[in-house]
Order: sequence, then structure tokens, then C-alpha cells
Amino acid sequence: MNFIDLCVACGRAVGQGCKAFGCLLARMIRLSYRYWWVVITLVVLSVAGALYYTRCDNLTYKLNAVALLNGPSIQQFEQVYAPLRSGRLLPAEEAVTPFVQGKVAWRFETFRVVDCLADGEADFIDFCHKSSPVDTLNVQMNDRLGLQFRMKARDLCRLPEIEQALLAWFNSNEAMQQSYAAFLANLREEVRFNHAQAQKLDSLTSAYYFYPQSEAKPAANGVSFYGDRKVRLFLDEIYEQQRHLQQGDYRLQLATAPVSLENHFTADPTPVNGRMKCLILFVLIGWACGCLIAELIDKRKALSAWLKA
Repeated sequence: MNFIDLCVACGRAVGQGCKAFGCLLARMIRLSYRYWWVVITLVVLSVAGALYYTRCDNLTYKLNAVALLNGPSIQQFEQVYAPLRSGRLLPAEEAVTPFVQGKVAWRFETFRVVDCLADGEADFIDFCHKSSPVDTLNVQMNDRLGLQFRMKARDLCRLPEIEQALLAWFNSNEAMQQSYAAFLANLREEVRFNHAQAQKLDSLTSAYYFYPQSEAKPAANGVSFYGDRKVRLFLDEIYEQQRHLQQGDYRLQLATAPVSLENHFTADPTPVNGRMKCLILFVLIGWACGCLIAELIDKRKALSAWLKA
């Protein structure tokens, strides 16, 4: 069989499938017209079930947050997070167990955070798991992870308790505490070095500012650089050092535990079981079930004869 024969066979299979689907749809329409009272009853019951399922206190929301890993690796965190995914928690994990076993929170997942500009800042969370770890443009960050779980609207008032229980559980892991201790020591040394370099640059520019033959020349944008023109040679280095200094201070401020949250868990504004989506789904299921019952009624004589045979 060559490629052309394969394409012909696939085309015939697709055509036969479309023809079978058309015949089935036509049969369902005929059954709906012939036994309309059965189909309408099932559709009405489906609509009632959809309205009850999507009542306000039963709406399900996705809760999202970005976890900042201060030392622990992605693999360490995934290993600690694994029991939440499977729902099989140990007795020692009693801080989180009531929420998981009581179905207050479920379907815990993690997503990689992607840095598109290579500037160390998170750009988006890969909720579709489409990013590649070998991609050199959309780089997966090693110090951030997107966390997600689901809750019903009636339980959202307990969200702060769940958040505190999760952080307490993560930060009580011994391996993650050891990684955090090493990370914190290196981060403090880096911040100290950045401050020292900033002071050196400041003293260097001050010497040029107060040089006896210094002069002020306005720049094109109206900003005046006072001092000798030599100071302009390392203005970019001053700005770059200042950026590193701010980033280091910010990381040190956030590094209060092995795992911290850049933002609190927030609910996605669109519920998982939205009313319109559930109505369409329930109506289709009710119509299919009504057509099935109508088919059984239409074939009742043949079915009765088959059972008596």
C-alpha cells in the first residue's frame, strides 16, 4: 500500500463515519418527532438538573497562586507535592488532611512558569503544559511554580486556612529547610556584594562630580549630567548595578521561608461548571437519553419477542 492508497482509505473511512453520523442524527430526529413527549420530559428533567447543579453555592472555581522556591529545586517540591495530587496523605500531614479528605479542596496541580524575555521576571503560567524545558526563548523558571486546586463557592471562606496549612506543610520538610539555609546564606552574600559595588560606583562618580574642572552639559532629553564627561562612560553599569541591587533586596525580602507565595490564592472569575456550559451539556445528554428510551419503545415488540424466544 502506497501513500495514495492510504489517503484513499482514510478518506473512505472518514466519509463512512460522516454518513453513519448523519444517519444516526436523522434517526434521532425522527424518534424525537414520533415520541416527543418522552424526549421533552427528559430534556426538561435535564434542564432542572443543570440548574440545580449550577446553583450559586455549588459553583466550582480554580484557585491559582505562584509559589516562590527559595532554595528547594522543582524536583524537591514536586516530591513533597505528590501526595496532594494523588490524595493519599500520611497521618503526619494532618494539617492538610482534613481539607483533602473532606473534599474541601481537590485536584491539586502544578504548572511551570515561563520567562519569555530572559530578564528573571515571570511572564505567564503554562496552564496547557505546552512549554519545553529545552526551549531557549520561552525558558521555564527554576524558582517559581504555578499552584492550582479547586474549591466550591460555599467553601471559599476557608481559603486562608488552606493556604496557611499548605505553606506550613511545605516549609516543615527537612530537605527543603536545608536547601533554604544554603540559599539564604548565598543570597545574603550576594546582596552584601551588590551594596559594596554600588558604594564603589557612587564614590567613583562623586569624585568626577566634584572634579575642579567639571562642567554640566544637557542631554538630548533635557536631563543634565553634572560632572566630567568621563562619568557618562559607565552610566549603563550604574543602572545595571542598581537593578541587580533592587532585585537582590526584593528576593531577600521575600525569602522568609523555603516556599513563599508571590500572591495569595485567587479564584478564577469563570467557574468550572458554568451555567451555560452545563445547560448545553445536560440538554444534549437528556436528548440522547430520551432518544434511547424512544428507540426502546419503538422496538418494544421485537424486544419482547427476543426475550420470549
